Amino acid sequence: MRVMFCGTAAFAVPSLERLLAAGHTIARCITQPDRPRGRGLAREPSPVKAAALRLRVPLAQPERLSAAPLEGLGADVGVVAAYGQLIPRDVLALSPHGMLGVHPSLLPKYRGAAPVAWALLHGDTVTGVTIFRLNERLDAGDILLQRRMEVEPREDAQALTSRLAEAGAEALVEALEAVAEGRARATPQDEAQATLAPKLAKAQGRIDWRAPAETIERLVRATVPWPGASTAWRGVSLRVWRAAVGAGDSASAPPGTVAAAGQGIIRVAAGRGCVDLLEVQPAGRRRMGVAEFLAGHRMTVGERFET
Repeated sequence: MRVMFCGTAAFAVPSLERLLAAGHTIARCITQPDRPRGRGLAREPSPVKAAALRLRVPLAQPERLSAAPLEGLGADVGVVAAYGQLIPRDVLALSPHGMLGVHPSLLPKYRGAAPVAWALLHGDTVTGVTIFRLNERLDAGDILLQRRMEVEPREDAQALTSRLAEAGAEALVEALEAVAEGRARATPQDEAQATLAPKLAKAQGRIDWRAPAETIERLVRATVPWPGASTAWRGVSLRVWRAAVGAGDSASAPPGTVAAAGQGIIRVAAGRGCVDLLEVQPAGRRRMGVAEFLAGHRMTVGERFET
């Protein structure tokens, strides 16, 4: 099939690669314009642009997607994966088979930009990917195919997203085969079960030590790489990359109190239980294991992280 592909984030790259490997033709790969990134704010290409250049497929980077430049492509179907914009009505109608979305959740659960993060925040043990027909509403179209996946213990959002990207690519190829052969079956989403998963704000990564240890551990995993879980120690920001629910009871110590500092962990009292910090990043420094951090920073039992 001739495919019009819309994607921007790294999640979309396996889908683009698998479409080509399965023998489909990319009529046009559409991604967001280069954006300023990093400390120098230099403009950088999206992961999908980098992949499109490597794979030598036709590329476009419009600020806003519209039908006029795409009408002559002769695409049989459109595919959208982590593109970052709602698809306009006239673009949805361009292809005979419409447009299919690749979404990293079991729709109608977690519609929106950050489904993986919200699944981890809520402590879900099972998630998955959905291939669905796009309509004018956010992630609300009829479902063609779903694949379930267990969440691994201590898996962060970045790692889980990578696994879901591969599963989504496989599911997409399977769904397109069914569409091409006329055996695809669409199931409407149950609106009563719909939930939203908006992009996380930076403030949502701040650790509230009054929360239970399990909640804090989930926050750390859910915010990798964005916006990152952070606290403050001696007035300076400290990002937490990895943490675990620690042993012991926090009842005798106020939340945020350092209960132990050594042997590769920093144990901190939470609102219920304790949290072991395993990998951190001081402001202006690289990320490091706690043993390395403690080798250069003296921390005493009884100190408190800000909450």
